[in-house]
Amino acid sequence: MSRAIILLMDSFGIGGAPDAAAFGDEGANTLGHIASAYKGLNIPNLTRLGLKEAAREASGVSPDINDTGAQINLPSKFGHMKEISKDKDTVSGHWEMAGLPNIKGWGHFPPAYPSFPDSLIKTICQEGGIEGILGNKAASGTVIIQELGEEHIKTGKPIFYTSADSNMQIAAHQEHFGLERLYKLCEVAYKHVRPYNIGRIIARPFIGEKAGEFTRPPNRRDFAALPFGETLLDKLKQAGKNVIAIGAINDIYAHRGITKGIHGAGLEDLWNLTLEEVKNAPEDSLIFTNFEDFDMLWGHRRDIQGYAQGLEYFDSRLPELLPILRENDLVFITADHGCDPSYKGTDHTREQVPALMFGHKVKAENIGARQTYADLGQTVAAHLGIAPLDYGTSFL
Repeated sequence: MSRAIILLMDSFGIGGAPDAAAFGDEGANTLGHIASAYKGLNIPNLTRLGLKEAAREASGVSPDINDTGAQINLPSKFGHMKEISKDKDTVSGHWEMAGLPNIKGWGHFPPAYPSFPDSLIKTICQEGGIEGILGNKAASGTVIIQELGEEHIKTGKPIFYTSADSNMQIAAHQEHFGLERLYKLCEVAYKHVRPYNIGRIIARPFIGEKAGEFTRPPNRRDFAALPFGETLLDKLKQAGKNVIAIGAINDIYAHRGITKGIHGAGLEDLWNLTLEEVKNAPEDSLIFTNFEDFDMLWGHRRDIQGYAQGLEYFDSRLPELLPILRENDLVFITADHGCDPSYKGTDHTREQVPALMFGHKVKAENIGARQTYADLGQTVAAHLGIAPLDYGTSFL
């Protein structure tokens, strides 16, 4: 009897993607550049688990971190994984990790105004009961609500925008427009973007009354495309295993293959929820948490200090797992893409990600370069005793 715990640090790239130039991301290195800019980055537990060596092997640069004061004393396997999906978005990274790489890639809306076809917007407006939209271009979400928030309140027209990822994002005031109304509008939009092969509709509520004071509360909701095949989560559920999804995992997998979904937001809350499930989850369980603040709050906003402090907080909570891990538990620490806060623009960056695994029965090993994120999912499948996935090689 066994359990697996995946701690996914959303956007925590470690550089070195061999195809980074094809995505305009040559030289991006989320961890390496944070460590260079934020002197004294103190993440000793991640370092002890092999992060520093994995990053050095992935990127050719050893990040300026150390393991002084580490409390994690369990053996670990460590390595780095490259992505074979044709996009660098959250959904592609998660699905590939679960054995379903996005080989064909998503459709994308163009960045310049107007990003969305007129016929699509007319259909969404008519069915969604709105008179029109604002924005209609690629933008940073935190910037565009300051730019158009007051006009939105005045006119009632929601703000539509996109990014380099495959998405349509809709921002609206949580009180003036209404949260549930925003969610329903996103459901309408999701239905009508399907012919464009778009990965996600993202509901972006905000609060405040004037430009410069608008902020986004933790009520984001993603309406993701259904996986085009069976994922690790589907196969675990079909085999009678428990799949406990915490935070954004629910939306990313379109609520499919999940036996227990738990809402949470923010590093502290997500850690608390994860630890509670590790204490109580039965055998034959996968506990899967997405720590989205690294991406949403610090990566996209190019906040090096915030990202670094978030890393230190994440690292400080790792030892809390030690007294509640069972003999056969395996803990995995990884990411879905990069989002280098020192890099140009505000989009994700094509990078390799760490593959760290520890537990009481793990034999210490450098597992080196993995050829797909699916190696992690294949390892979980082997550990929990289900049939192999279509992609990936286990490093169990």
